Amino acid sequence: MEASCRGARSSSRYKSGDTVGVLPGHDPATANPFVDVAIATGLDHVRNSIVSHADAVIAVGGGAGTMSEICLAWVHKRLIVALRVEGWSGKIADQRIDERVRYPNEPDDRVIGAASAADAVRAVVERIERFSGQHASIRRRDAPA
Repeated sequence: MEASCRGARSSSRYKSGDTVGVLPGHDPATANPFVDVAIATGLDHVRNSIVSHADAVIAVGGGAGTMSEICLAWVHKRLIVALRVEGWSGKIADQRIDERVRYPNEPDDRVIGAASAADAVRAVVERIERFSGQHASIRRRDAPA
């Protein structure tokens, strides 16, 4: 989160209020110094579900928490870009999470790998319109679609 917020703040298009931190604990003071708006959820790892609903998710390194965000974003049909660095983002970059068909007409439906932060942002800008579907929720098998 800190790297993302720092990068956003360095943009010439940055405005105060652009960086948002969705925090696992109850104390907004635990946010990194580059967060403009701190949302202290008290949800611990469950907050990863909130993060996964962003229009796009950029993963940087990370452990199990990052992997859960990537998996939830995949299920919610979000655009996912992963930096090719050590951690889960590097392991999953340029791959599909599973075989589900999220976008039938999108041959590029995978976790998009990026070599740098600039490449990651460029990947989001180039693809965001093609990855705008919404997860339709879980339904019982015998329930009408």
